[in-house]
Amino acid sequence: MANVIVGIHGLSNKPDETTLADWWERSIREGLQKNLGIANADFQFKMVYWASLVYSRPQHTDPDFIHDTLYNSQPYQEAPDGALKEHHDNWVDGARARIGKYLGPSSDWAMKAIGKGRLVNSLLRAKIQDLAFYYDSSKELRSRDGVLGVARAVLKDDLATALLNANGDNMMLIAHSMGSIIGYDVLRDLGRRDGLDFSLQDFVTIGSPLGVGLVKNNVKRERASYRGGLRTPTVVTGGWVNFADRLDPVAFDAHLRDDYGPNGSGVRVRDDLIHNDYSIAGHRNPHKSYGYLRTPEISRHIQEFLGTNTGNG
Repeated sequence: MANVIVGIHGLSNKPDETTLADWWERSIREGLQKNLGIANADFQFKMVYWASLVYSRPQHTDPDFIHDTLYNSQPYQEAPDGALKEHHDNWVDGARARIGKYLGPSSDWAMKAIGKGRLVNSLLRAKIQDLAFYYDSSKELRSRDGVLGVARAVLKDDLATALLNANGDNMMLIAHSMGSIIGYDVLRDLGRRDGLDFSLQDFVTIGSPLGVGLVKNNVKRERASYRGGLRTPTVVTGGWVNFADRLDPVAFDAHLRDDYGPNGSGVRVRDDLIHNDYSIAGHRNPHKSYGYLRTPEISRHIQEFLGTNTGNG
């Protein structure tokens, strides 16, 4: 049985598929090497790539065209020495958890209200637009087969196909940003397919907006008649861990355990705060996937998933 890590990104534009898959895998392996001394970890990485379904052209890093709207100003780059640090909980974390718990649907307003600075406001605008696009049944996309369909269904079918193709392996799904919402929806849908023998060992969400009021309300409405709405998907058999940087505005409500109950097997989401080190040109982006994937906490979680205890992988 192979160890397979499936990665899914959000809905904003990305570099080409090969580049993005390489950057995600390099981030994971960088973390395993620097945090745990594990080289050549034994896993296959597979990227579920949506950008080509949503955008006509990918981002690029050509320095001759830095003013092009497709120029990627935040590519993967290795972390500087000493940048990968564990997060240590403090009173601020507890206060944010209590605020997120009691705000409920108002967390949408709060997510906008905390927007300070160009980067944060840009992130929030983009994610609010992504949410509107995903939940708008009038939006359409062409599938990989060229068939025009409801955008949300096209995106979900793409992920479901990738997961079913890897069924039978020891599989971890890592979902970033808006990808965590699509991942959650797909896993819940797979659990409703009669006669389907499918299971996912490990569900990991990073920088996730699953705690945002709009998202929770949609899940409750759509799943109200199916075991109460907010819970861990049935097909998740090992665990669901939600990693969030407390300064990531997209994951404003970083504590999902208060909202998402256990599935029938007792599997319940566990929240873990981390420090996302990603920084470029002196500006930190606590939402960046590459920074999440190489944190000490996620490296240890992947080590446990792989059953790796030595530096040789």
